[in-house]
Amino acid sequence: MIVIALSKVPASLRGDLTKWCQEIQTGIYVGRFSARIRDLLWERIQKNIGNGEATIVYTTNNELGYAFRSTRADREVVNYDGIPLLMHLEKPPSSIKYGFSDAARFHRAKQMRTGSGKGTEMTRKVVALDIETTGLDSATDEIISIGAVKSTNGEEIERFYRIIQPDKVISPKITDLTGLSQQKVEQEGISLEAALTDLRDFIGRSIVVGYNVAFDWGFIERGYDKVGQDRLGNRIIDLLKVVRQKEVFLDNFRFETVLKYYQIENQDQHNSLADADATIKLMTKLIEKGFLKI
Repeated sequence: MIVIALSKVPASLRGDLTKWCQEIQTGIYVGRFSARIRDLLWERIQKNIGNGEATIVYTTNNELGYAFRSTRADREVVNYDGIPLLMHLEKPPSSIKYGFSDAARFHRAKQMRTGSGKGTEMTRKVVALDIETTGLDSATDEIISIGAVKSTNGEEIERFYRIIQPDKVISPKITDLTGLSQQKVEQEGISLEAALTDLRDFIGRSIVVGYNVAFDWGFIERGYDKVGQDRLGNRIIDLLKVVRQKEVFLDNFRFETVLKYYQIENQDQHNSLADADATIKLMTKLIEKGFLKI
């Protein structure tokens, strides 16, 4: 059994869900379908949710018999010894208070970075995450590299990079795109299980940020399912959603377009570590402009 609760979402998303679920009350949907369909629906919900909120609850093999995920800004799903818990946050981390001018917004952003004044400091650890894969379908394709950069108060403190040996053969197109050849992953790659175990240790309880992060997170969660490990329960922030909301006049929202607009250099595009590093820099720019608060 799967239950999905929606609030303040576009009508098109509600209509989309009725293809798979029954709406038993306004905003409450129930259904029974495979884990693959569930994950694809959740990815679709995250992509099309707009300014609304969503929570999904589904049966799984843990001590509670169920698990859940949520997009709510005032809650954080945490994993405590394999048990999912919903932590109430005193202040919604995504809420933004604006001044009456650009100068006021810049001053608040400066306070947040430096810790001066009475503003809220960004003291939580943040991990920017990016992956490279054999293709775009998380149900059939595989992760071939994971890159991550950990930051506190906007300062980079640690970097993570793993090359992974996939079961599938890497196509020439993917090699041209990522620089990862079949020979390279066979010589330098490690198992998916080892890489995901290392990633769990690296991320810890940090907030995870990414650009179109639902794509990366979908692969990561499927990876944990594949190796028989519990999924991560970290709070996720998608910078794509922030940019779409605030920079409405951009020609498009491709990662390279946004980096160019914010004057962020990324000389090794489609290298997961370089992309993660660029993501941290983009996050810092968005904080400086007052578009994002961590």
